[in-house]
Amino acid sequence: MKITIDCPEIETERLILRGPRAADWEAHAAFAGSERARYIGGPFSRRDAWTKFASRWGHWALHGYGMFTVTRKGSDEAIGVIGPHFPEGWAEPELGWILYPGAEGQGVAREAALACRRFAYDTLGWTTAISYIDTRNDRSRALAERLGCSLDPSVPHPFEEDCVVYRHPGPEAAA
Repeated sequence: MKITIDCPEIETERLILRGPRAADWEAHAAFAGSERARYIGGPFSRRDAWTKFASRWGHWALHGYGMFTVTRKGSDEAIGVIGPHFPEGWAEPELGWILYPGAEGQGVAREAALACRRFAYDTLGWTTAISYIDTRNDRSRALAERLGCSLDPSVPHPFEEDCVVYRHPGPEAAA
């Protein structure tokens, strides 16, 4: 039996943001097992990567929203995951992002994050969002700043690694 989760689709100028699919697994596993995953607690074994991958479906099923798979228009190949989520232990709802190899440096993350933030505010009714970022992840911190986020040291984080919290502009400022 195959169970499907109803996920909306967001279209931007260059991208399609859609729900997770089984076909996305190998791209995720390659990222999760690589040194690039060091900023999210990795590298991970395939088994641990599978648990994180499958939890995306669970988040959608439990909350009705979650991280979107990012694809380029005209291709269904997963190039990352970006979107709103609120896992157990998080202080507040988060807008998170991960790009797979070959997708960085092209404005993809910014374009997708802006669309996901708008979705979180307009569709989910969020009034604020944060992003947890490993202190060593300079590229992710730079993206947060390009998105208009500011450091918010008052927000606790649930990680063992050093982490900073960026606060996104509210719905009125993020239009």
